[in-house]
Amino acid sequence: MLERLFQLKAHNTNVRTEILAGVTTFLAMAYILFVNPSILGETGMDKGAVFVATCLAAAIGSTVMGLIANYPIALAPGMGLNAFFTYTVVLHMGHTWQVALGAVFISAVCFFLLSIFRIREWIVNSIPLPLRSAIAAGIGLFLALIALQGAGIVVGNPATVVGMGDLTKPGAVLAILGFFLIVALEARKVRGAVLIGILVVTTASILLGFSPFNGLVSMPPSLAPTFMQLDIAGALDIGLLSVIFAFLFVDLFDNSGTLIGVAKRAGLMGKDGHMPKMGRALIADSTAAMAGSLLGTSTTTSYIESAAGVSAGGRTGLTAIVVAVLFLLALFFAPLAGSVPAYATAPALFFVAVLMASGLAEIEWDDITEAAPVVVTALAMPLTYSIANGIAFGFIAWTVIKLLAGRTRDLNSALVILSILFVVKLGWYP
Repeated sequence: MLERLFQLKAHNTNVRTEILAGVTTFLAMAYILFVNPSILGETGMDKGAVFVATCLAAAIGSTVMGLIANYPIALAPGMGLNAFFTYTVVLHMGHTWQVALGAVFISAVCFFLLSIFRIREWIVNSIPLPLRSAIAAGIGLFLALIALQGAGIVVGNPATVVGMGDLTKPGAVLAILGFFLIVALEARKVRGAVLIGILVVTTASILLGFSPFNGLVSMPPSLAPTFMQLDIAGALDIGLLSVIFAFLFVDLFDNSGTLIGVAKRAGLMGKDGHMPKMGRALIADSTAAMAGSLLGTSTTTSYIESAAGVSAGGRTGLTAIVVAVLFLLALFFAPLAGSVPAYATAPALFFVAVLMASGLAEIEWDDITEAAPVVVTALAMPLTYSIANGIAFGFIAWTVIKLLAGRTRDLNSALVILSILFVVKLGWYP
């Protein structure tokens, strides 16, 4: 049955290798089980329900990806998108988490339609690569600021806006040591480095009496507090158009980049340089995002950590199915997730920020018409506490600078239209 479903021989793999690859991928991305409830919980959402929604969304998304696309790519609620959900849409803009879930659902439906009608290629190709790299880096800087806040290393200051916190406090010290540990383990190619870092900091915090231990295993918490609680009607407000666009835009490019990157590493790219079954993979992703919003979590997306499983030999959807099963088993570890303090997840956030900021290396810094919009995009996200604002400022800056510099060949209709829409949004519907 497995041979018929996943064509193992054709992909030069076997069941044992695929299981090992699935376990490897799960260990690389399991940190989301602790980070996602911590982030979304700040909106007032029940952390236990978010934990269950995270497990189920990851299991559903990975299963769909494995079955319909037969790719060794796992899915879970995306980093950056969950921060945007909490810190921008809910805490900064003042919308309820129910409305934010509605925006996630609408963006997922739009993503699904773009995948069905193959409009995705036109959108992706119309956005310059430097802007895509800038958006990823900007999200990384946004995550870094959130991590430093969560650890108490950066605090508010009425005179300078931000300032340094008390580095002698246990949370700050443990967070710093946790980050050093994660980086060192990653450098040594240790599987599950981020997960190990979170668990080590949590264990140290509990043993030293800085945080309580809620237990290890139990029956899964109730999903009722978040299940089907999304407010779609509230999300249709015109002021939320940029929010829906930001969810859609970031998910679209994050997915495209992840899918292509993992497919290249797995040797699954076609001879023409294109990724076979890309449409199916994107449909799986958008379906998972819709399911996640119904369950009660932010946008579910493909994980670049799937590359860890590919490095271990994963080549088919069976790898993704193994990840799905492990996320279902993780449902019984909710007490452990509830024992993780914010300063234990902060090192993981900062490490992800380091990885995302690496995209800045691809920028041609000698070309000021590219460097300027990239810096505007990347800095606007953390400094305005909004991914959507960063995207808007970046598009506008790129279009106006290229136009004034006489570099109209670097512009296209999609860029100009989106820039005009962003000007209208920022000017009349802030």
